[in-house]
Amino acid sequence: MKEPASSEEMGDRTRRPSEAGGWSRGSSGKIRVLIVDDHAVLRQALRLLLEVHQEIEVVGDASNGREAMEAAEKLLPDVILMDMVMPGLNGLEATRQIRKRLPKTKVLILTGYMEDEQIVAALRAGACGYIVKKSDAAELILGIQAVHRGNTYFSASISDAGTAGEYLLQARSEEGRSGYGLLTSREREVLQLIAEGYSNQRIAHELYISVKTVEAHKAHIMSKLHAQTRTDLIRYALQKGLVGIDVAPAPEPGEERQAG
Repeated sequence: MKEPASSEEMGDRTRRPSEAGGWSRGSSGKIRVLIVDDHAVLRQALRLLLEVHQEIEVVGDASNGREAMEAAEKLLPDVILMDMVMPGLNGLEATRQIRKRLPKTKVLILTGYMEDEQIVAALRAGACGYIVKKSDAAELILGIQAVHRGNTYFSASISDAGTAGEYLLQARSEEGRSGYGLLTSREREVLQLIAEGYSNQRIAHELYISVKTVEAHKAHIMSKLHAQTRTDLIRYALQKGLVGIDVAPAPEPGEERQAG
């Protein structure tokens, strides 16, 4: 990867917000960072990588979106490094909910996905930047600094395609908001758990709702996504990168029939 650009050279990789301001640093003067990834080894490596920089303080880590929400409300980080695909609650929905509850906390997506649709979806969820995992350490630090200052940051490998500005325009546009964009936050949670092979009973237990409510959410999801079976929902979630292949087990016996 080429050397990260200076602030003057970034061009369309960094976009300044329309308003000034932002979350002020703590008394230590450091950027408080929360790491969210479902792989423990990567979380530990990121912590070691970031802690050598005096301006950054890693205040905690989480292994999925639900843990990230709890940790964010407790620790009030300046910046959250957020993975996209995680069990239970994915990075997109966690970002959306965290940004609603803590609008001053910046979310920087750190993922292996480079598809246009994923990038636009992340921006629509409230992410302030998007870095791919093949980036080097210098670019990761640059991204953290940029979003903390209130800018929007993209990896060089993304902005080199000349589409950074287009991503921002698409994210702000109402056009193309169909399918997943029509689902409510609860419906997105239910969709992910369905895709991970949870039964209606297990989903109800996980989300503290009734089985009847789960069935109603599933019916709404299938209608909005034009799905006919539970398998259709799993296929859709995989295609959209909402779950990984390794966390999408087959439906439990009888579930396929219930979905129709």
